[in-house]
Amino acid sequence: MWHVSLSRDATKAVKRLPNNVQKRAFGLMKEIEIMGPVRGDWSNYGKLSESRHHCHIKKGRPTYVAVWRVIDTNSVEVTYVGTHERAPY
Repeated sequence: MWHVSLSRDATKAVKRLPNNVQKRAFGLMKEIEIMGPVRGDWSNYGKLSESRHHCHIKKGRPTYVAVWRVIDTNSVEVTYVGTHERAPY
């Protein structure tokens, strides 16, 4: 089991998302909690570095993405949830 937390900025950003995107973001976080940070079953999943990952949580216009990082063994922090244009790649 992994511990998943949201950064302060991500917490604020999730509140501003449309309801359907919020549900998908929380679904992603639940999957990370149960199965770990490598989520190859999500659209456009990719490793940004050794400890940072991202995926699309909703395709289309606008496209929404999530970025998370592995902090230590069994601990993950979601650092960004929002539109693709503003994603911190």
